[in-house]
Amino acid sequence: MKFQKTNWVAIGFISVILSGCFGDKPTQALGTIERDRVTFIATANEIIREQPVKEGSSVVKGQVLVQLDTRSQEAVVAHSFALVAKAQAQLLKLTNGERPEDIAAAQARVSRSEARLTQAEKNYTRQSELVAKKVVSQSEKDSAIAARDTAIAELDSAKEEFSKLTAGARPEEIAQAQAELEAAQAELRLQQQKLDELTIIATRDGILDTLPYNLGERVPINSIVAVIQGNRIPYARVYVPASHRVSFVVDKEVTVRIDGVESPFTGTIRWVATEPSFTPYYALTEDERSRLVYLAEVDLDESAAVLPSGIPAQVDLE
Repeated sequence: MKFQKTNWVAIGFISVILSGCFGDKPTQALGTIERDRVTFIATANEIIREQPVKEGSSVVKGQVLVQLDTRSQEAVVAHSFALVAKAQAQLLKLTNGERPEDIAAAQARVSRSEARLTQAEKNYTRQSELVAKKVVSQSEKDSAIAARDTAIAELDSAKEEFSKLTAGARPEEIAQAQAELEAAQAELRLQQQKLDELTIIATRDGILDTLPYNLGERVPINSIVAVIQGNRIPYARVYVPASHRVSFVVDKEVTVRIDGVESPFTGTIRWVATEPSFTPYYALTEDERSRLVYLAEVDLDESAAVLPSGIPAQVDLE
């Protein structure tokens, strides 16, 4: 009787070994509970002035997480404002034309030049008559001719100046001024955006996971200054063996088991990778690490909101 019992134990031990050698099909997809992580990058090498939210606190979209020093960028924005104002004034000057006072002065110069020309023509006529009567010399007539021609030239110059003032700026000059204004406005928008980016705000609801830098530290540019867990309800990220990939499809309901939680959760497959990969060494047993798997994500229901991220999870495949 004792001999028979020993044989049964030996047979059971051999069965386990054979099972390990040939490998049974896995019945679960293993992985972890995860939440989307949203990282926030510093766009400037500035000092942290405020951190109004503590790590681990819930945050809502639009809430300030980190405030960087804005004084340098505010000066740049003010300079850009001044350039826009200058460009606007130049364009307004060209489109509105010259001042009424300048136009009136130009009109007065035209009238003065006309009066001088009238006087010069009369003097020329008089000198011509005197020369014909041989009362004055020819040089007096020549001087009168020169004075008349000078008055004609001055009148033409005054008229051209008056026409220039009343005609307004050339279309090319107005177009150039308009382009300079648009360029200044674009630069202002760019600098204003850089100023706004110094205030790090939450882009979605979640939990503030970590603040890598302390208040008062100068952060390097492009460094991570805040991280939030982006969703309240987590999801299971698991590795599906290739033998079960055909039946593991999007929108299918599955049973998810969590370490330390007695009751299983109901999940819905939301995504399965199209390309396979080798199982990570930590995900499955030693015999299963070399097998091809497909990374998948399974949405959980409201009851899973209290689960912490990173704990092991298993999805039933059968």
